[in-house]
Amino acid sequence: MKKITIKLTNYQDELEAIQNIRVDVFQKEQGVDPALEFDGNDHNCIQFLAYLDGEPVGTTRIRYIDESTAKIERLAVLSKARGQGIGTALLKTAIAFIQGQKNYQKIIIHAQVYIQALYEKLGFQPIGDRFIEGDILHIKMVKLIENRE
Repeated sequence: MKKITIKLTNYQDELEAIQNIRVDVFQKEQGVDPALEFDGNDHNCIQFLAYLDGEPVGTTRIRYIDESTAKIERLAVLSKARGQGIGTALLKTAIAFIQGQKNYQKIIIHAQVYIQALYEKLGFQPIGDRFIEGDILHIKMVKLIENRE
């Protein structure tokens, strides 16, 4: 059985691994413009890396939009590691991290439509119309965080 590990990390500390995963998934596979993918926000985000048997294979980040809203972005898993629950593990870890921050009331994502069901399984609801981002069809989704008092 393969071992999945999720690590909270700093962008600068894991720059090479994070960039390699995102370049492979977003630029090489999906044709996203590097200027869109590397938007200058990474240094201000909470970063997570997923490891499969010690090898970095997935990543995501959390960006705080305002005092009550967090956004999960840049979820990417290398093609060779897909289908093993790594994307779900990354999302659950990011959601739990945000829920641990007392003032955040909602989480938003811009989900690629083809994986919308993954987010729905974790409690996200689609809002608004589909839109194009990076030449890929997306839907905005939101998850409200229950009152923790």
